Amino acid sequence: MEIRRIAGALGAEILGVDLSAQLSAETVEAIRQAYLEHLVIFFRDQTLDAPAYLRFAHLMGTPVEYPFVKGIDGYPEIIEVLKLEHERTNFGGVWHSDTAYLDEPPKGSMLLARQIPPYGGDTLFANQYLAYDGLSDGMKRMLDPLVAVNSSAKADVSRTREDRLRDSARDDARAVYEVEHPVVRTHPETGRKALYVNVAHTTRFRDMTEDESAPLLRWLHEHQIRPEFTCRFRWAVGSLAFWDNRCALHNPVNDYHGFRRSMHRITLAGDRPR
Repeated sequence: MEIRRIAGALGAEILGVDLSAQLSAETVEAIRQAYLEHLVIFFRDQTLDAPAYLRFAHLMGTPVEYPFVKGIDGYPEIIEVLKLEHERTNFGGVWHSDTAYLDEPPKGSMLLARQIPPYGGDTLFANQYLAYDGLSDGMKRMLDPLVAVNSSAKADVSRTREDRLRDSARDDARAVYEVEHPVVRTHPETGRKALYVNVAHTTRFRDMTEDESAPLLRWLHEHQIRPEFTCRFRWAVGSLAFWDNRCALHNPVNDYHGFRRSMHRITLAGDRPR
């Protein structure tokens, strides 16, 4: 197994591993450690059917169902992240950490490319350890005790679900999910602090109005995606990305109108941010 970093901030490709094969305990542990160290890891040329994909996911954690969209036939934990040729909006097409509006957001997400456009459709990732470390001491002291309200109903992100809700919405989905989480969370495995707000889901600070919260949130959203905190991944069929939602944001670039893009996503159970 070989690990190659793809950027200074985060991200590494792992070569020499067939995820459909029986993986040794040593290989599984090496993948887990690479995931914790690099925040997002990538594999190329993986021939994974749904059972093999789910089997690998179970080695990394506990797959859970997405609250808004049904899974593929026979596999409720695997959803299709799809944009059709005539559609103009891509699913989740805004900087975010997956389902931060849940009481226990997922610790990680996996995305497997099934069909990609001839160009475009890259995904950006941003390191939220670095975003926190890059703050002044005064800003850290102010943010450390703050709690933010996160909602599934913010317009920019709810708009990106509309196409899929028309054809594959879950019958048991709630209209709105809303929860409070710390603005700065401590990673339960690494012990490092990370910013835990995002433009898609964070609406305001606790005990403050949206208008009062907006100036600081706007500054944080701009700060946390500074270029030096990011990496960019170009997909090919069979590529798999596995990222840590506890300390990384992601953003799928919507620059391939007129082409179909189909990905299969699995999210892994997490814990309540602290």
